[in-house]
Amino acid sequence: MSQKKQLNIALIGTGFMGRTHSNGYNRIPNFFPDLQYQPVLKTVCSRNAEKANAFAKQWGYEKAETDWKKVIADESIDAVDICTPNDMHAEIAIAAAEKGKMVLCEKPLARTLAESKTMVDAIEKAGVANTVWYNYRRLPAVTLAKQIIDSGKLGRIFHYRANFLQDWTINANLPQGGAALWRMDADVAGSGVTGDLLSHCIDTAIWLNGSIKNVTAMTETFVKERMHQLTGKVEKVKIDDACAFLCRFENGSLGLFESTRYARGHKALYTFEINGEHASIRWDLHDLNRLEYFENSDDSKLRGWRSIHVTDGEQPYMDKWWVPGLGIGYEHSFVHQVADFLQSLENGKPCSPTFREAYETQAVCEAVLNSAAAGAWEIVNLASK
Repeated sequence: MSQKKQLNIALIGTGFMGRTHSNGYNRIPNFFPDLQYQPVLKTVCSRNAEKANAFAKQWGYEKAETDWKKVIADESIDAVDICTPNDMHAEIAIAAAEKGKMVLCEKPLARTLAESKTMVDAIEKAGVANTVWYNYRRLPAVTLAKQIIDSGKLGRIFHYRANFLQDWTINANLPQGGAALWRMDADVAGSGVTGDLLSHCIDTAIWLNGSIKNVTAMTETFVKERMHQLTGKVEKVKIDDACAFLCRFENGSLGLFESTRYARGHKALYTFEINGEHASIRWDLHDLNRLEYFENSDDSKLRGWRSIHVTDGEQPYMDKWWVPGLGIGYEHSFVHQVADFLQSLENGKPCSPTFREAYETQAVCEAVLNSAAAGAWEIVNLASK
């Protein structure tokens, strides 16, 4: 058996995403033992020393730091994983690339398209391995949907529709800003549900159905002013609480997307449905191990939606886990992305979505926001691509 190659990981950020990524790294030796590269949790970084030390102890990092620049300067670090709020993505990614580090970045790539472009340029100039954590691609049922579409079973695609619904901001007294609520602050997040939730839907849609050509959108901010936790003042809310948009894909199909944090009763409802000439598929995050499939060529007496339980060893990723019938969960999508990234280092192929691919998702998000502001159709501008 060949000796493992160590990949020393530095994680910057100790929030929710820091936990999911760390769990992903930790599960690799157990469930993907044949990979040539072995992730080593070297350093975790947080501005709060107490948090950093507690996180390091809980997840198995060798040491904790409070200065991300010191972490990047450490020659022993091979890969930098960015799990910070969005306003820090560009600075950290560019600095890491210039030091020759591999870069893994949480989504969305950045706050704006211009900011994203600087990241893509830096990554490609340095020639370092990179990926962006659009993790829903790696759920087996979603990957199976990709395989079905690529096989041509759906035929010509007519419609793509998706939504991502939550309800956690339905409270006029909820403040904005600060460590826990930075997603409510546009200066930090860049946007509201468009960058946070719809970016997931857009990434999946482009992966499954190809590029989006143009969009027409509307957004709404239901509570116009909130107290800002850092200033203590009541300030204008600049993020979008809800967004809906129509689009045309390059393949001629029509798209319908909706996202909101004001859908009472929904904590994380993410669904998509694709209607084709011969067949349709649909998926729901709440039942993530199932993919529903309708085949029009079935005998008319038996024709109907099939519920495919994606747990068989022949289905994507499932040979690494349990026996047929036993499902996996949300956290496994991050394990799969780590595994795919490590595999990409072995075979020299990019680990999708790369920064370049995530830039296209950012371009759609920007077109959506511009369309909503102008009240007009907006072309997705990839001229700088």
